Amino acid sequence: MLVSEIKNSISSLPGVGPATATLFANLNIFTVGDLLTFYPRDYEDRTHKITILDGMKANSKAHTIAVVTGHEYFGFGRMKTLKILIRDSSTAAELVAFNRPFLEKSLPVGTIIAVTAQFSVKYGRVQASQFDYEKISQEGNIEDFQNAPVPNSRIFPVYHLTEGLSRKIVEKAVNSAIKAYSAGIDTELPKDLIEKYRLLPKNEAIRKIHNPLTLDEANSARRTLIFEELYNFQLTLARRAIAHRGKLPDEKASSQNEAPVSQQDFEKSLSPRQKNLLARLSFELTPDQKTVIFKMNEDIDSAYHAASMNREKPFSMRTLLQGDVGSGKTLTAFFACLRCIDYGSQCAFMAPTELLARQHAENAAKQLQILNVNVAYLTGNIKASGRAELLKALKNGEIDLVIGTHALFSKNVVYKDLALAVIDEQHRFGVMQRESIVQKGRDSADGKVPEPNLLMMSATPIPQTLALTVFGDLDVRTIHTMPGGRKPVITYLTRQGNERNAYEAVRKELMAGRQAYFVYPAIEAGESSYSESESGEGKKALKAAEEMFEFLTKQVYPGFSAALIHSQVDEEKQNQILSDFSAGKIQILVATTVVEVGVDVANATCMVIEQADRFGLAALHQLRGRVGRGNLQSYCFLIYSKNLSENGIERMKILHETTDGFKIAEEDLKLRGPGEITGTAQSGELTFALADPVRDSKIMEAARKCAFEKAAGDL
Repeated sequence: MLVSEIKNSISSLPGVGPATATLFANLNIFTVGDLLTFYPRDYEDRTHKITILDGMKANSKAHTIAVVTGHEYFGFGRMKTLKILIRDSSTAAELVAFNRPFLEKSLPVGTIIAVTAQFSVKYGRVQASQFDYEKISQEGNIEDFQNAPVPNSRIFPVYHLTEGLSRKIVEKAVNSAIKAYSAGIDTELPKDLIEKYRLLPKNEAIRKIHNPLTLDEANSARRTLIFEELYNFQLTLARRAIAHRGKLPDEKASSQNEAPVSQQDFEKSLSPRQKNLLARLSFELTPDQKTVIFKMNEDIDSAYHAASMNREKPFSMRTLLQGDVGSGKTLTAFFACLRCIDYGSQCAFMAPTELLARQHAENAAKQLQILNVNVAYLTGNIKASGRAELLKALKNGEIDLVIGTHALFSKNVVYKDLALAVIDEQHRFGVMQRESIVQKGRDSADGKVPEPNLLMMSATPIPQTLALTVFGDLDVRTIHTMPGGRKPVITYLTRQGNERNAYEAVRKELMAGRQAYFVYPAIEAGESSYSESESGEGKKALKAAEEMFEFLTKQVYPGFSAALIHSQVDEEKQNQILSDFSAGKIQILVATTVVEVGVDVANATCMVIEQADRFGLAALHQLRGRVGRGNLQSYCFLIYSKNLSENGIERMKILHETTDGFKIAEEDLKLRGPGEITGTAQSGELTFALADPVRDSKIMEAARKCAFEKAAGDL
């Protein structure tokens, strides 16, 4: 019997009545199986005696024997509170018994007790307000107990609790469940893995994680359950990969140790339209771009070959393409699209915002239409008349590449032969949204591949361990090399109040004919937010783009052309502003984060981000990536609040010291967690009970290897 199969209600356990069951329900614990996998979050080692003074010196809990020396009260009326005066072998102290006046009678003067508490000095006296105690003797001399062991000295599990649910209630219920059910719990891991990695049988691991005799036992149990959790997760990923593409992911690609393809092999691998696009480029592709294109060509060819052979298991490309800002991912994706178009199929290119989708559509039109590729742009704002005509053409196969937003998978959109779905900024889409666009390919009327190819792209590099966990069923390919001739963006940190220094530096660039961005965290004045980086300031008004636009144009740069853009500006006007900025008609673009992605102007050399501490590391890196797009030296000015926390200071330092997106991603991972970075926070993909993909990376690598070997053996 597996733990997950124990569906008996928790109320079937002794001592768990309806009221207690309701309290457990607040923690999503309904069955005995739920309770057994409600693992401790920590442990308290009460196996050693620690006096009050020794505990205070070590900033840890005391675990000692003391005598009650008196009682005092403070406050009046309902606020009247009991203080129990105690003394152990090291010092005198007070136990503040909030809402427990009955302890005066339970613990009369002279009572010897074992007490566990975190003591500190308050109001000139040593005291603790949260404490556990156990009576040892109704009376006696404390000196007689100086060398005696503290009763009930053991490892105490610490659980996440809710109001009304105490540790003792949880422990009693858990122990009842272990006693009644643990003997029948089956081990889920293969026997050879348990022996190889010195793991515990499942029932033993359950017992020891809840009731360890030592911390080593607790750690051994946790290690076993973490390995099992990650093994099962990776086995699921492996089987998902096989179901979609008939084989396991390319581990060489995922490990980032893939050998670069030769120029000769690369050119041989190209289809007719791909060759034409390569010939029209005014620059050479980077080695990483060539390798990624070559590998994607192999996968796409395999998909069509498998379909033509009527194989039972369909094959399709499943790739996550990651690369730093400006590394050339979009162009690489266009090559993949051309491969499918040369097979006579359609491609869909999905972006999270209309602004970015339009930018991609304009670039595709410039680069691909001359190659006899019919490109269309589809968003929710396309007018009804034009939309109907576009959808008809898409259904009839007259459109080769459609670029748009969520509208690409809306109900009335039908494809004739969708063979490739490209998802840009993949972390901005939920799992179901990604699946919806792929399903459109499966539903294609004349689909040449039963399982459409999928290319997800991320400009926020994902640390390798995390990529193997979250996207473990994909080939994770990386573009490390940047296009030649580009110079690293120089980043300056400016404290709020010294903005004039940044403004003057920008003025010099404007005078030289360059352009600049000014980015703000809010649209209108009056918006407020709490920032952890501001110590003790609480809520504070954000600097607003509209207000600062007036200030910059009238007081700082009155002689320069400027424009304002944010999410509330009409889409048509946004496009006109961006077009004018690209053409050099506008020198200063004041904006919110709408310019975070998709804006590519080589002449823009300055990025000023005010209240930079209000933005995440990834957003700041993306915004900085809007400059340095050509061969001109570019600059980024991060203007930060006066009172930064240590965390805030570190974030600013990281951006000042490096432009390497992978290093920044590692730090961002520490600050925000894996779910936020990969877009899985709302999907539940990373809801592990014990495992942490970053902390447990070594265990994850071993579990993945074992799981993939198992899946390969089942093929």
